[in-house]
Amino acid sequence: MSQAPEPAHLNNHHRDTLTQIFEHPLSHNIEWTRTLSLLEAVGTVTRSHDGTYVVSVGDETIRMDRPKHKDIDAQQVVDVRRLLDKAGYRPADN
Repeated sequence: MSQAPEPAHLNNHHRDTLTQIFEHPLSHNIEWTRTLSLLEAVGTVTRSHDGTYVVSVGDETIRMDRPKHKDIDAQQVVDVRRLLDKAGYRPADN
């Protein structure tokens, strides 16, 4: 599968967050607000009546809870990484 280039409409904060999401080993300090901003830039984010966030990027959709702390947890990193990867979003150097 060919990978789409990093979208030009992403600002530097979005690009940095995208890079953090795809880092190995897994980064444990990715802020929720930065992640949400990135997801809004590349897809659609809606807040459900139950407080969860429904995130759609391309043909993929996931549900996310706002973390209790400022950073997303390891499972959320994995879920967001999978969502972005399936939609063709990866950092320029990956």
